[in-house]
Amino acid sequence: MLLHIPGLFEKDEVRRIREALEQADWADGRITAGYQSAKAKHNLQLPEGHPLAKEIGAAMLERLWKNPLFMSAALPHKVFPPLLNCYTAGGSFDFHIDNAVRQPKGSIERVRTDLSATLFFSEPEDYDGGELEIQDTFGTQRVKLPAGDMVLYPGTSLHKVNAVTRGTRLASFFWTQSLVREDSQRALLFEMDGAIQQLTRDVPDHPSLIRLTGTYHNLLRRWVEV
Repeated sequence: MLLHIPGLFEKDEVRRIREALEQADWADGRITAGYQSAKAKHNLQLPEGHPLAKEIGAAMLERLWKNPLFMSAALPHKVFPPLLNCYTAGGSFDFHIDNAVRQPKGSIERVRTDLSATLFFSEPEDYDGGELEIQDTFGTQRVKLPAGDMVLYPGTSLHKVNAVTRGTRLASFFWTQSLVREDSQRALLFEMDGAIQQLTRDVPDHPSLIRLTGTYHNLLRRWVEV
């Protein structure tokens, strides 16, 4: 399942974040890449634990845990602290699959990367190229969203960032360990949750709502891992 989550940050917030990132001291993006990924990765990144990365990441997490669309689709258990990257002057990241498990710097906790996410901080018209290209059961999708919007997709997906040929692409990326490991099961629960919410708005007193909600929770109880 690939999902577009709009407006995680307002435009004025994005502008302030972008201005701060433009003044930041960036490092080689390969500092967080695995052995194979390092061969394909050509970008810049704020080091883990960088004060600006921590500040922006905390603001992102605060919004994510309050976002109904993210909560319904991801069913999050753990979220890896968001990282920040920069693509410019031909920067790219060729096809790869994210590491299955990530460990935040300075932490003993590990996060299984069930879901990957990218939050865009640059407007699409501010750079050429830089599309996030994702291949999965839904086919090939090329994603280039407005600043402040986020895309959520399976961590098992083969994906790349196309070369930026003009301008600068600023974004955040992170991973989520879901309460439900399998993408197909999460997709079914997401569809059911959406149907329940729509019925609650349209026919709030319909007796089948109780049965449908009960079925949702019984499926969640069967599939959840804690």
